[in-house]
Amino acid sequence: MTEMETYKRWRVAATEDPDVVAELAAMATDPAAIQDAFYRNLAFGTGGLRGVIGAGTNRLNLYTVAKASQGLANYVVANFPAGARRIAVSRDSRHKSDLFAKVAAGVFAANGIQVSMYRDIMPTPCLSFATRELDCAAGIMITASHNPAKYNGYKVYGADGCQITTEAAAAILAEIEKIDEFDDVKRVDFDAALADGAVAYIADSVYDDFVAAVRGESLLPKAAKIDRDVAIVYSPLNGTGLKPVTRTLKASGFTNIFVVPEQEQPNGDFPTCPFPNPEIHEAMALGMQYAAQRNADLLLANDPDCDRVGTAVRAADGSYVLLSGNEMGMLLLDYICARRVENGTMPADPELVKTIVTIDMADRIAAHYGVKTVNLLTGFKFIGEEIGRLEAAGKRDSYIFGFEESYGYLSGTYVRDKDGVNASFLICEMFAYYKTQGISLLDKLDALYQEYGYCLNTLHSFEFDGAAGFDKMQGIMAHFRSADIADFGGKAVAEKRDYAPGLDGLPQADVLKFKLADNCSVVVRPSGTEPKLKTYISVSAATKAAAAGVEKQIVLELGEFFK
Repeated sequence: MTEMETYKRWRVAATEDPDVVAELAAMATDPAAIQDAFYRNLAFGTGGLRGVIGAGTNRLNLYTVAKASQGLANYVVANFPAGARRIAVSRDSRHKSDLFAKVAAGVFAANGIQVSMYRDIMPTPCLSFATRELDCAAGIMITASHNPAKYNGYKVYGADGCQITTEAAAAILAEIEKIDEFDDVKRVDFDAALADGAVAYIADSVYDDFVAAVRGESLLPKAAKIDRDVAIVYSPLNGTGLKPVTRTLKASGFTNIFVVPEQEQPNGDFPTCPFPNPEIHEAMALGMQYAAQRNADLLLANDPDCDRVGTAVRAADGSYVLLSGNEMGMLLLDYICARRVENGTMPADPELVKTIVTIDMADRIAAHYGVKTVNLLTGFKFIGEEIGRLEAAGKRDSYIFGFEESYGYLSGTYVRDKDGVNASFLICEMFAYYKTQGISLLDKLDALYQEYGYCLNTLHSFEFDGAAGFDKMQGIMAHFRSADIADFGGKAVAEKRDYAPGLDGLPQADVLKFKLADNCSVVVRPSGTEPKLKTYISVSAATKAAAAGVEKQIVLELGEFFK
């Protein structure tokens, strides 16, 4: 069908959600709006679905959610015996998350799949935990992570608690593509399914076990005396982190916690942080204001689904410094390694697992402690899969830490995705440990740079909206592949690594990495969840100023490719 024919069919059939009805009516005289809403089906991949909430096949709405759920249900029925057909469901605080979770649960129940669903909003790591704890065939998390309020998403997890593999995503997509969103989806009413037991709320004991698992990641003996009265300002950025993070911290003796009032309660509008992403200054700004007012030691903020955490620490002059994901990852890595060596708990063949766009300096820190570094494609699911590989080989304890530059960390194996609860807890413990010795995190970071050399890592994103933007991104990536690039910023290209055909045993990926002289590099890849091209720049130099100068020149030269 043409876009207009599909639109007209939706006008007749999509009557259940009044917001969708109103939006369809509003675009009746706007051909461009109809084209953008219906020019494609919302892309489904290893990250599931993510898109703007609204009417159309290229939007997230109850019909696209139901269609994806039917595809997942078909996959589970085809690949799991009847007694193992269970799916865990969770959601965050975003607009329509509750509706989408209930619609998905109704589809699963109609297909004879037992649904285990959290009663309240819960973080993504809690979904990963429940999927494994309850022996589910799959799990779904309704969230758009750190995207603006107009977005929502549908993450799919496998039985191992990881986001689905490329192979599973392809198989589920094949099922989805067979389905008509109005004629082929089986659905039952959520309340009826709850009443007859096809849907059941997850027991509180599962959440209790999750918190206990996080607290079990402490690197300090119980008798260790550290200053747990550190003043902490915390923000869940109107998302899911409030209860699990504050519960974990308080149970571990961190009771001097102030929660940012405007960002405390769930709110899908994210009124004080339009981009609820702890990677960016704007999302942290209000928390830093409160930290300054209260003379707090530490600021923590999670994104809405609480799988990431951003941090600001007070400097000697009273100002607050935001730490990058790479900087916090290196601090945690060094802390974990040093404490394990001190406690005698370092495994015989320990592994650090990170992504190819994450700071290379971490490899040098790991090597100092005799830890092997495994570099994988972007996406924490690959880190989760490595944990699974170690587990299958009887070496699960070899995993000691995994992180990615986008503020995702995990020190344990109880979940298979990044965990903002775990990271928040470890950061507070590490901060208090060093403070007790009169050392700030900034002091410790400077010490790492002095020992291993300064390294600057930056991320620059370029947006390309709509169908034309998608085509332009493809053209830019093709140009990067074909161009004969001798250097970036005066640093000679030593090697161009193209991951498209598969490289180093990794799956195929639309990623290019230019390894430059002097431990520098440039990575270019399209985002898997947003209409963006991302460039990751890593510059090693004797000083911060020298690194910044090279980085600035590289950014200018990259900009020429994006014109």
